[in-house]
Amino acid sequence: MLYENSLVSDLFAAVVCCGVIFAFLLLWQVTAKCGVDQKLNRKLVHISIGLVFMLCWPLFSAGYRGAILAAITPGVNIIRMLLIGSGIWKDEATVKSMSRYGNYRELLKGPLYYAITVTLACVVYWRTSPIGIAALCNLCAGDGLADVVGRRLGRKKLPYNRNKSVAGSVAMATAGFLSSVGYMYYFSYFGYIQEGWGMILRFLVVSLASALVESLPISTELDDNLTVSLTSIFIGSLIF
Repeated sequence: MLYENSLVSDLFAAVVCCGVIFAFLLLWQVTAKCGVDQKLNRKLVHISIGLVFMLCWPLFSAGYRGAILAAITPGVNIIRMLLIGSGIWKDEATVKSMSRYGNYRELLKGPLYYAITVTLACVVYWRTSPIGIAALCNLCAGDGLADVVGRRLGRKKLPYNRNKSVAGSVAMATAGFLSSVGYMYYFSYFGYIQEGWGMILRFLVVSLASALVESLPISTELDDNLTVSLTSIFIGSLIF
């Protein structure tokens, strides 16, 4: 019956998607309370949310309405970041799971940029553009694992940025690229895009460029959630 009425089907998909995403957010809030390292917990949020959100995209219809209804979930998160980050809404669990130093105002930077990127990638690129795949995979998997690996294996620092490591940059490029290819095949299974070696090579270029920009000092100053997203979208727009 749901598939006979596309609007009802999309609304049902939106409810399911929202429930899945907020279940993950609740999970990371619980792990933060249970004493999981704050930096690691923050990166688990960073890696998982956008990637899980993309997994839900096939639940929606192909048209613009499907994209808008899918974007409600990260759109709500934009509002949450604004309310919590401005101090209007007190939510210590969210602050602890998403901030570096436990300051609620941090949510107005990286976490807000993250939510905006996920929302815009959904609305603008939806399921048929590899640009959206590249942007979210490099932001979520790439940037997220760069920090996790860099903190544990990053003894060798980059000569032009002592705050970044060779291991972290390699991990970012690798994770961003492999996850992009994985989602390429995932969406091609549903017929949204056509996979091929040419697209794989382009994903590699975007991931390398994103890892390079993330390794620069400017990413620390501006916030790498912003610079990585803009780089992926810019380079992707040039080559796809």
